Amino acid sequence: MDSVIKNLPEDPVLLKELLAEKLSEIEKLKGDIGVLQEQVNVLLAKRFGPSSEKQTIDISGQFDEAEDDHESAESETPETIEVPAHTRQKPKRKPLPKGLPREEVVHDLPVEEKICSIDGSDLEEVGQEISEQLEIIPAQIKVIRNIRIKYGCPHCHKGIKTAAMPPQAIPKSMAAPGLLAYIVTSKYVDGLPLYRQTNMLQRIGMELSRSTLSQWMIKLGILIQPLINLLRDHLLESGYIQMDETTVQVLNEKDRPATSKSYMWVQRSFSTKGNIILFDYDPTRKQEVPKRLLEGFSGYLQTDGYAGYNLVGSQDSIILFSCWAHARRKFDEAVKALGKKGKLKPGRAQKGLAFIQSLYQIERLAKKMTPDERFKFRREHALPILDKFKIWLDKALPEVPPKSALGMALGYTDKLWPRLVCYLEDGRLEIDNNGVENAIRPFVVGRKGWLFSSATRGADASANLYSMIETAKANGHEPYRYLYQVFTELPKIESIDEFEALLPMNLTPKTIS
Repeated sequence: MDSVIKNLPEDPVLLKELLAEKLSEIEKLKGDIGVLQEQVNVLLAKRFGPSSEKQTIDISGQFDEAEDDHESAESETPETIEVPAHTRQKPKRKPLPKGLPREEVVHDLPVEEKICSIDGSDLEEVGQEISEQLEIIPAQIKVIRNIRIKYGCPHCHKGIKTAAMPPQAIPKSMAAPGLLAYIVTSKYVDGLPLYRQTNMLQRIGMELSRSTLSQWMIKLGILIQPLINLLRDHLLESGYIQMDETTVQVLNEKDRPATSKSYMWVQRSFSTKGNIILFDYDPTRKQEVPKRLLEGFSGYLQTDGYAGYNLVGSQDSIILFSCWAHARRKFDEAVKALGKKGKLKPGRAQKGLAFIQSLYQIERLAKKMTPDERFKFRREHALPILDKFKIWLDKALPEVPPKSALGMALGYTDKLWPRLVCYLEDGRLEIDNNGVENAIRPFVVGRKGWLFSSATRGADASANLYSMIETAKANGHEPYRYLYQVFTELPKIESIDEFEALLPMNLTPKTIS
């Protein structure tokens, strides 16, 4: 300490300059420590806290006018249920579906017990007590023997004719439509990788290799390509598309190591004709990919803040707008970054999150409205909140360190503000990109099971099959039954009208046998 004091300059001016320099270094270090502490708090919240982004923040003062003016607000408000201590009612068991087949098992008293224990008279039947149990029979397999009758001339013994086989999903294959639909559904809906399915099939007496199942998936992906092409035409005509991407690993890609990341691009359209969800595999995340996938599209494109969409968004025919869920996530992280301090003394992070929550409250009230009604309702109730939000944002932005969690939330929202408020322009538009993110979720869950694709052909086939399944689900179909219909009927189709009739939005669930 004495040596430090001795090295201090004697000139008061130099001493002040040195002091100012050191104070500046201390403030910078404090800022760095604050940022690091915020990162620790966020990581702790992700590791030990709830995964939900819901925060208990009072937004009533910002939103009373919308609840007062909208007649349906009361119906949208969750009912408050008081549960007295220790007097909770036992939940009732839901009845089993009426459509399931019933098997009756009658339980009767032994003959010697059909005597009254009081006066010894014979007992008579006075009613029945009926209870139901749910039973399950493991998957059963059967062999369909296709017998093709042959005819020949009894005189010349020539001109032999044989009845033709109906067109098959995979010609000369042992797989019937039901087996194919079962394997596809197990992998792409239930997330069961093919090697597990081979073990499951083996337990019920069927020996099938994983390579055989893989080849079937590739051939089915090619089979449904005409339907995918028609779905893409309808998607590009919709005028409103949500888009996102997620990673996928492909082991055997040309000129790329097996550990490199590839991408599955996902698009979702919303229209009166029905919802369409399309998956597309590509080795890269470059901005040329969405430009290629959206060639010929004009209308609104909703994405997250990824800069790879800027090129396609620069086209005059496309209006690029952003997702409020991503902005909300930034403010949620800013709240979590405060740790316990944020709970004790709510501040700007909670205020920003409250603004966004009030916008979502408006969306809940407007959920069942027509696009025109939603447009008017948003202009009346959301626009004033957004105006207040922007004034608050402009004031807070220069006062918060940009590297802090709150500073990044403010910067992200300010940078994308014109794209964030764009959803007010059309009542068809959603406030966030959650529709397409929910469509990606089954792929992400399945990826945890099957991990990777061996080759690009498999990735392309998976993209087509995921597209078919998720579009079917989005239009109210049960995946297995829909795929069974497709794999049965598609090989027989000869006209474009028949292809159109087989699309999920044109085939009502009741018509599927």
